[in-house]
Amino acid sequence: STMRKRKTTDSPHSSSDLSEGKEKLRLKREVGLISGVSLIAGTMIGSGIFMSPEWVLHHMGSPASSLLIWAACGLLAMFGALSYAELGTIIKESGGDYIYILRIFGSFPAFLFAYTSVILVRPAGLAAVCLSFAEYAVAPFYPGCSAPQVVIKCTAAACILLLTIINCLNVRLATSIMNIFTAAKLLALLVIVVGGLVLLAKGQTQSFQNAFQNTTAGIGTIGVAFYQGLWSYDGWNNLNYVTEELKNPEVTLPRAVMIAIPLVTCLYLLVNVSYLAAMTPSELLSSGAVAVTWGDKVLGSWAWLISLSVALSTFGSSNGTFFSGGRVCYIAAREGHMPDILSMAHVRCLTPSPALLFTSAMSLIMIIPGSFTSIVNFFSFIAWLFYGMTISGLLYLKIKKPELPRSYKVPIVIPVIVLIAAVYLVLAPIIDQPQIEILYIVLFIFSGIILYFPLIRFKCHPRFLQRVTVHLQLFLEVAPTTRDAN
Repeated sequence: STMRKRKTTDSPHSSSDLSEGKEKLRLKREVGLISGVSLIAGTMIGSGIFMSPEWVLHHMGSPASSLLIWAACGLLAMFGALSYAELGTIIKESGGDYIYILRIFGSFPAFLFAYTSVILVRPAGLAAVCLSFAEYAVAPFYPGCSAPQVVIKCTAAACILLLTIINCLNVRLATSIMNIFTAAKLLALLVIVVGGLVLLAKGQTQSFQNAFQNTTAGIGTIGVAFYQGLWSYDGWNNLNYVTEELKNPEVTLPRAVMIAIPLVTCLYLLVNVSYLAAMTPSELLSSGAVAVTWGDKVLGSWAWLISLSVALSTFGSSNGTFFSGGRVCYIAAREGHMPDILSMAHVRCLTPSPALLFTSAMSLIMIIPGSFTSIVNFFSFIAWLFYGMTISGLLYLKIKKPELPRSYKVPIVIPVIVLIAAVYLVLAPIIDQPQIEILYIVLFIFSGIILYFPLIRFKCHPRFLQRVTVHLQLFLEVAPTTRDAN
């Protein structure tokens, strides 16, 4: 059958289960509706809205067309999230795209997704957010000039290490921090929105006169503008990565999506209007950090509040990215697609600490050569390639398996729109402006074939790996876990 049969054993490591005969080890269901909304909104509102507006405007050429891109990105994120909410009520397991691709298409494409996501996409996304956190966090110490790269990268590394400690200690601590930081960043965005409305009331509307003038309309240009805008919405599917940790997932998942994404979309549009009320398009394009320039113009001596707010916002977002990113690694290992050690949880803290430590190590490596814009473009290309695959899986289930029980159904036209958008976002930049980096990314994805057949298909595991796993288990105080899906 196409819906792949779940493994009958609790865990691929049950023979070496340290807790045999005792209660099985599992992650707790500690994410409720408020934490769910915070995880989605808190991850989405990160560095993007403070850094991407100038790039969207740069590619689109006019204020009105850039606002249309922001609105279209919000609508696309909403459609994508609603489609994923239905998948989450059919396949009630953590792991997001990975587990859906595994259950619908089978082991090989799921491994390619896990390999790309765990080694490249998630660490790169986390590195990009932490780099932007570092830029804003150190900006007040270098007034009038840009901070040295080494200082920015060291601060980003410190941020990743702090997040690792928080997420390894306690799930409740990580979600509490998420809730607090989400409230703080919503407050910061409201300050920008109110400031913009005051400026508009005073008659500062010059940016909106002839608002479509100089619009660029190339296929590839619009695709790249979408990449920059969608980066700010990335995180719309984050709740699907922690389904097994949700309280009452059938209700919580769709409800959290319906609250979080429209809220974020409205805020983003109002914040962009506020930026354009405070700055002319040319000023916005020449600004290195849009929100800080806005603060200097509107808040005067209180401008430091914006730098602080952006730093808090990006820290909260990186916490959400880290929280869900570690779960992909953990679930892939539990299914036998990553080393056994990564599927284990700490025996007292009940957190997937080995997977979190691995994600942290990969992100630290990404920081060394990475720059914000280059990371965003290749991140978006890979992300939409796999989003398209997942959405096509949902369409398959809707057409071929309508009898499967699901507590929430999305109208079929919505996933069709998302699939068309995904195909466009993957192909448009290749057709319009082919870049050698995209070839490297595709080669990296398919390099997974070299590992899949000997290690996964034919299970040729070197013996010393078993000894290494046992030593790491003892050192990290971790044990295999059992799946908790209803």
